[in-house]
Amino acid sequence: RYLGARQAAATMALSGVRVLELAGLAPAPLCGMILADFGAQVVRVDRTPRSAVSTDVQGRGKRSLALDLKRPSGAAALRRLCRGTDVLIEPFRHGVMEKLGLGPEVLLQENPRLIYARLTGFGQTGKYARSAGHDINYLALSGVLSKLGRKDENPYAPLNLLADFAGGGVMCAMGVVTALYERTKSGKGQIIDASMVEGIAYLSSFLWKSQNLGLWNRPRGENLLDSGAPFYETYKTSDGKFMAVGAIEPQFYEELIKGLGLDSGKLPSQLSFSDWPEMKKKFASIFAQKTQAEWCSIFDGTDACVTPVLSFDDVASHQHNKERSSFIENDQEEISPRPAPLLSRTPAVPSFKRDPFIGEHTEEILLEYGFTKQEITKLYSDKVIEFSNPKANL
Repeated sequence: RYLGARQAAATMALSGVRVLELAGLAPAPLCGMILADFGAQVVRVDRTPRSAVSTDVQGRGKRSLALDLKRPSGAAALRRLCRGTDVLIEPFRHGVMEKLGLGPEVLLQENPRLIYARLTGFGQTGKYARSAGHDINYLALSGVLSKLGRKDENPYAPLNLLADFAGGGVMCAMGVVTALYERTKSGKGQIIDASMVEGIAYLSSFLWKSQNLGLWNRPRGENLLDSGAPFYETYKTSDGKFMAVGAIEPQFYEELIKGLGLDSGKLPSQLSFSDWPEMKKKFASIFAQKTQAEWCSIFDGTDACVTPVLSFDDVASHQHNKERSSFIENDQEEISPRPAPLLSRTPAVPSFKRDPFIGEHTEEILLEYGFTKQEITKLYSDKVIEFSNPKANL
């Protein structure tokens, strides 16, 4: 499992960076987990009263502090914590932090080095800034949703991966790391306005920049990369599994045709759009004649760009992924993807411990940030903070 925990903590890229992540839904927890995986000390600030189970399934490597921010003494405690931290990740709708007296103008005045990351769906300004929304709404407003879907079907969102996680959590983490780097030169923090609408739009830059190349001239579902082409598609195998085909370049297409047992001289041109529907049927009927394993034995080692569509049950045991240790197992035998990308000298070393319980580390965190035992006892008796097991702590 990579390195010993102590050695790992000292050698990771973000070692020594202190992060406070205000508990929220999917995007902010991913941002915090990425930073934790690469060595940052991430504290998740959970709400009180604490629920029985945390909704954060991306709590790897984090510690939990349960704090009631709606109480003046709770907000004051967070202000104090922010004086000694590097990054604050804040996932609330526009105006929420300001109402609590915890807006960036307050916190940055007290700690000019603070990087205040605001991760929201619609951003801090604009017509929808105060509106509720979810991944599908942000995806819709970015323009990207209009491109996703098969011919003659409604647009569809690919789970909540694009806006929540790619345009939200990952883009915000990139913003944090960029701001941390800039701070090494200026000594100053700054505010990050991470909008998921803009994050996913930026991620789709290729779609915008390639409009003149003819890749998207046809209606949705009829283009090269949106399920229109027979050579960029998934096909069902005889055992009910699937193969993914991405044979775009002519030399790769020729390998595909050969593997399928066809003669390219007897087929229409690869880019004959009118023949695509018929070619799809032909490919589908051939793929349906063999199992996924049989197709793998035919195409593995070729440049046909044909790969198995792996289920979550199969992906960690696939030879390629095993050879790269692409998936890891924690102490509870839960499997998840290894942090990416892989750095040669200071790789991410994810924690193998279970995710934290809400309030599990409240006391130790407050002590680290300079609170006295007496102050902690008062906050606890005033029900401003909580512990996962109060009797064991006080």
